[in-house]
Amino acid sequence: MTVADLHTLTGAYATHSLSEQERQDFERHLAACPACTLEVQEFSAALARLGSAEALVVPAELKSRVMAGISSVRQLAPGVAEEATTTAPGRGRLRRYLPRLALAASVAVAALLGGVAVQQHGQADRARATASRLASQQAAFSSLLTAPDARTTTGSAGSGVGTVVYSQSRGEAGFLASNLPTLPSDRTYQLWYNDHGTMRPAGLLPASNGSLLLTGRIDGAAGIGVTVEPAGGSRTPSAAPMMLLSFA
Repeated sequence: MTVADLHTLTGAYATHSLSEQERQDFERHLAACPACTLEVQEFSAALARLGSAEALVVPAELKSRVMAGISSVRQLAPGVAEEATTTAPGRGRLRRYLPRLALAASVAVAALLGGVAVQQHGQADRARATASRLASQQAAFSSLLTAPDARTTTGSAGSGVGTVVYSQSRGEAGFLASNLPTLPSDRTYQLWYNDHGTMRPAGLLPASNGSLLLTGRIDGAAGIGVTVEPAGGSRTPSAAPMMLLSFA
């Protein structure tokens, strides 16, 4: 390999794309070539920035989509076939181009994975925020259970069971659901304070099994009601409550 060839391997070296023999030859050259040393450092820094996003596992469905397309998506013909069949000098030129093509492909893949990682990083942030919010809800619900005057009332709707926990001294109430029917994605369970016949919004139940610390204070309410509403909730109940629980 000539010195001219070695000068073209900076990108391939930074992306760990050289064979063992090529790596050894290039590292001997690198020790005496400040220009290549600087270029390797720059390539390494660029690749590090591309991969600096939080690394997450690629979704399982991505592999299945790729595997499903292997048998039906035609591979593109090589763009360098003509050069590959030329005389020996032509093959020498092609050899010098290959590291640059490898680098371009590596950078493209790194950019793609970086974009996926950034997208997944945003999804992970939202998941962590949701988990934190649920943990706060659970902590507040547990605190309500320890109130000296905490009371409970239980009711049912079909196979589902609902329990309201409330403390008049704190003015707080919570709801614990078990085995409520699973709703379609465009519907949700909504909780209401029953102000002696007038329903006041008190929050959306996140799942058919779970707990919720009701929004707002009891403020003289007679109990709570549960209705099925469009996703996002309603200002007033769209139907009669499927469950009514009183503050005895």
